[in-house]
Amino acid sequence: MKNLMYLALSFFIVACSDKKELGEKNRFSEKDLAYFEAIKANDEALPEPLYGQWRYHHHEQKQSFDDYISERPFSPNSEQSVIYLQPLGEFTSLQMKAIGLTRDYLEIFFQRKTVVLPPVSDAYIPPNARRENSGHEQLLTGHILKKMLLPAVPDDAMALMAISEKDLYPDEDWNYVFGQASYKDRIGVSSVYRLQDEYLSQSNFKLCLRRLINVSSHEIGHMLSVKHCQFAKCVMNGSNNMDETDVSPNRLCSDCQKKFTWNLGYDNTKRLEMLVAFTQSNGLDTALLAKDLNSFPN
Repeated sequence: MKNLMYLALSFFIVACSDKKELGEKNRFSEKDLAYFEAIKANDEALPEPLYGQWRYHHHEQKQSFDDYISERPFSPNSEQSVIYLQPLGEFTSLQMKAIGLTRDYLEIFFQRKTVVLPPVSDAYIPPNARRENSGHEQLLTGHILKKMLLPAVPDDAMALMAISEKDLYPDEDWNYVFGQASYKDRIGVSSVYRLQDEYLSQSNFKLCLRRLINVSSHEIGHMLSVKHCQFAKCVMNGSNNMDETDVSPNRLCSDCQKKFTWNLGYDNTKRLEMLVAFTQSNGLDTALLAKDLNSFPN
């Protein structure tokens, strides 16, 4: 009986300690609250979904900020501070340039050190985890996630994301996916194949870069347990095709921004200034980011 009482008391103490930790992390500064309120006015409403679009075929529940906290999301500790990008396959110098710039962007977006690892070959992926589809080869995301990435997650990783040279598919029933990530295991995979319209050149480099930073930040957002956004146009919106990806902004809506700020604790003003500078220097659209920055009372 004493042992049972001791276990119950221990559980109560641990539970209270966990709640206290979550509560303390949940305390936004007055500056944070002012920021969320300021950028909320810039959120753009989602239109009614059309046939073929993600929300038409996937009826997902909204994940409010309170839902996010109650679901006990993955929250990196002080030692899990690095985002690792793992190129998978054989890349041209131009593709590696795009991955390098994606590294720069993600380091700003998440305010965490980001490292590109040396490329590894996809030749070791077995025949049962690859297929031919419409004249090109595809790799099975589940194999990459569970067999290649999960055993290799560095101790200091906030996220480990493979970037595949080849196209991806999640199972035999799907035609393809742009990427896939785990909500709890700190791993994900994306692909440049469709983002470059099959071949990357100087003429479509900026378009591919915009898509790659969009998909990469989206997948790493999932690694932080953030689900598809149902509140406004947002980088965390689901996407069924390239048209949806191309209209998805490289911006977090005010609801998702609250989740990211709570989890990562970054300075929103500093982050926005750096994002605007990055997009300007790389010839990408800065309008939405600049609008958020100009809306925030410094």
